[in-house]
Amino acid sequence: MSVKVCRIDDRLIHGQVVTSWLNTFKVEQIVIVSNETAGNDTQRSILKMSTPPNVITHIFTTDQFLTIAKKGPIKKSTLLLSDSVFDIEKIIEGGFEIKDLNVGGLRLNEHRERVSKQVSVTKEERECFKRLIAKGVNVEIRMVPSDTSLNMKGEI
Repeated sequence: MSVKVCRIDDRLIHGQVVTSWLNTFKVEQIVIVSNETAGNDTQRSILKMSTPPNVITHIFTTDQFLTIAKKGPIKKSTLLLSDSVFDIEKIIEGGFEIKDLNVGGLRLNEHRERVSKQVSVTKEERECFKRLIAKGVNVEIRMVPSDTSLNMKGEI
């Protein structure tokens, strides 16, 4: 499998992703799995324009991604990116294996409480992360590859 990094970040593609994650892992394509984003033509266009020209960007719903993933292994060096822990849980439940999950940014709002400086979660998101950890997924908080990893198990 050529998924180099699986990341949750509610900003999806932004400066840290483009300058750090893509370069460190020599990513050839970004695969965004987001039911919300896949249905928003404007956001899809903006995200595709935000990607460097040498990197392909695909945006799928969870069901579309699972259908494609079942046809064969991902061959290109890939950053699997989502803005939702629930979408990640759904693809894992659908049979797609994720051993390590990076959480880069979930912004604080009136519905979320802070877990770390960069990550805030709702009660439902907290429970979802706990379920993933219980299934053996190593969930880390790390903004850029050069940062020290914080194991989410101890924070959640």
